[in-house]
Amino acid sequence: MRVLLVRHARAGDREDWVGDDALRPLDAKGRKQAKRLAKTLGRLGATRLVSSPLVRCVQTFEPAAKHLRVPLEEREELTEGSNRAEVLALLEELRGSVPALSTHGDVIANLVGWEQPCKKGSIWVLEVDGRELRREAYLPPA
Repeated sequence: MRVLLVRHARAGDREDWVGDDALRPLDAKGRKQAKRLAKTLGRLGATRLVSSPLVRCVQTFEPAAKHLRVPLEEREELTEGSNRAEVLALLEELRGSVPALSTHGDVIANLVGWEQPCKKGSIWVLEVDGRELRREAYLPPA
């Protein structure tokens, strides 16, 4: 199964945000990244859009939902601090589709390895077979 693992687009610095970090929105650069991601996800064949419920992740996929004309699903398994087993269980539920997942750097690092690149607005193309993940490609932010 092909999976498109997306680190949310840029949302400014956590330290500069006043209030609940879950509500931190994309900044101007992040909104541009989200628009470019929409087209890229279409070219890569995404058939489902699944996001962490945090605002910056949802906003990253809003242009894609409009572009692809598919609903945007929110799942707790993609929030910061989620572990590998939780995400793999979610992927098993998504079998039969080409899911794009909007999530956080730590979640991606738990899946592809901490030593791998993971810039905001980037995409990891993975092949998933049960609990086995194979990294096919890394697409840096456009």
